[in-house]
Amino acid sequence: MGKEKLNFDRYDALGLSELIRKKKVHPKELLEYSTKKIESLNPKLNAVVQLTVEQAKNRLSTGKIPKGPFFGVPILIKDMIHSVRGERMTSGSKAYDKYLSPDDSEFVSRLRKAGFVFLGTTNVPEFALMGITEPKLHGPTRNPWDPERTPGGSSGGSAAAVASGMVSLATGSDGGGSIRIPAAYCGLFGLKPSRGRVPVYPLGRIWQGASADHVITKSVRDSAAVLDLVSGLSHPEAFELEKPRTPYLAETKKHPGKLRIAYSIESPIGTGVNEDHSVAVLDTVKLLKSLGHKVTEAKPDIDGKKLAASFLMMYFGEVASELQIAKSFLGRKASMRDVESTTWILGLLGFSVSAGEFVSQMKYWDQASYRMGEFHKDYDLYLTPTTAEPPAKIGELAPKFYEEIAMQIVGRLGLGKLLLATGLVDQLVEKNLSRTPFTQLANLTGQPSVSIPLSRTRLGLPIGLMFTAARGREDILIRLASQLEKARPWADLAKS
Repeated sequence: MGKEKLNFDRYDALGLSELIRKKKVHPKELLEYSTKKIESLNPKLNAVVQLTVEQAKNRLSTGKIPKGPFFGVPILIKDMIHSVRGERMTSGSKAYDKYLSPDDSEFVSRLRKAGFVFLGTTNVPEFALMGITEPKLHGPTRNPWDPERTPGGSSGGSAAAVASGMVSLATGSDGGGSIRIPAAYCGLFGLKPSRGRVPVYPLGRIWQGASADHVITKSVRDSAAVLDLVSGLSHPEAFELEKPRTPYLAETKKHPGKLRIAYSIESPIGTGVNEDHSVAVLDTVKLLKSLGHKVTEAKPDIDGKKLAASFLMMYFGEVASELQIAKSFLGRKASMRDVESTTWILGLLGFSVSAGEFVSQMKYWDQASYRMGEFHKDYDLYLTPTTAEPPAKIGELAPKFYEEIAMQIVGRLGLGKLLLATGLVDQLVEKNLSRTPFTQLANLTGQPSVSIPLSRTRLGLPIGLMFTAARGREDILIRLASQLEKARPWADLAKS
């Protein structure tokens, strides 16, 4: 009797690893399958910007893949922060087009030890700055659900790759929603861990501690299993959380109990929320109540616009720092020729902000954290839509021609202080965050937060529902997510 023909798209990463352990499939078959999927789908989606198939084949054939729990399972790596020894990492920027990573980051090192087969890197907006993935260096990534729309950002390439079935999971990082937004737009599960849960060595304080690394997955259990492997610190870091006593994978099998859940549909910055997304929250409220949870309409006492302004102040400073760091690789000062116009203007704003202004804005992060601490005394979880709008059309949020010209002029004249004086920050808050105003809170307060694909728009596009827990309480999120996955399965959402 011939070997059973398996449809690998039906399996999550743990399912694939089980097939390998039971010798129903060889890792080389999975590598070949994923490679063919990428070669077939990537010309249309542009999710993968570099393939390392030959390196992967060599490591498999020479026995250099560690026999970890995910031995032989292909994975794609985000082309930013997640450095892979000897491989190109562009960060979506022309400035780093020729950059080769000298070593694995700690996060990547742990994935390597887990037995994953590194298959390539995924597209990102320049320096992971946008909620869309349309870098000039590599071109736009498209959403498998609707190729005319964005998969979100900054982990948009990773989400598009997983949603299309190229791989069962891919890495992401989340400094303002960059795991949760693409997960929401692509019908996937996206968890941002607590600050200090996952090591950031050797880069240190990424986005002042707002950014966290993890994976974008099809299933809750994959996310939990990987979090078990990457959590816990090996070097002293600015932010540290102890490794939990109970494995997160074990939490997927526990009942969450009767949770106290607050929900809100209001945008924290006062902008609109799409009706489909509002309805999705109310529908989720009904589902939660049917499962025995106590759900109340309530929101934390936090000034959303003030928090958003604080987020953008960090944003400006980080871009300015990135431009300074580029000097060591370029061998000269970075110029407007090296980066996109929007990036240059953001950096110009960063150079125009005083140290005092920066520190004053950062203090509101701690104030918001204290208030969320009080909020979680009454509520275990906070529910909102992940995004306020469906994914934008490709090119819809790109600077118009006249805006591009204006940015070129401002950039060449170095008018950063003048731009700040015009109230530009308030305009940027509304323009850049109106579609995604909910995700930044958890980044600045350091809380774990997850997007779960529980609904769809009237056009059939996925809608993510976001749950946020107190810092360090990923266990609650994973238990509830597992319950919701059973109550409303989303396992067949992959697009091919």
